Amino acid sequence: MPFVELQSNLPASSFSADFLKKLCTFAADVLGKPLDRMHLIVKPGLPMMMAGTCTPCVVLSISAIGVTDTADKNKEHSAKLFEFLTRELALTEDRITLQFHSLQPHQVGKAGTVMSYL
Repeated sequence: MPFVELQSNLPASSFSADFLKKLCTFAADVLGKPLDRMHLIVKPGLPMMMAGTCTPCVVLSISAIGVTDTADKNKEHSAKLFEFLTRELALTEDRITLQFHSLQPHQVGKAGTVMSYL
């Protein structure tokens, strides 16, 4: 049950419904998770500064159970996600930062319980 959150100082018009679907589908594929388990939040138009400048930038956070828990896995995820974001948003790699958070099943609630019991 991955959670993907994209924060950016790009305007909302940069994130069409088509882009959201592409990002969600791509992230599901990269993480090896079913699309119907994905959660995506996009927060555009934020006041943001990265590396001392306010030029367009993105921070992408991914929280998931079992697929973001090692450096080797995240290195693979990172390469694919950077390629996608640079292509789709016309940003250079130095304007994108990724964060990976490993979740345990007891930290995710679903259907009145936690994933440990589902």
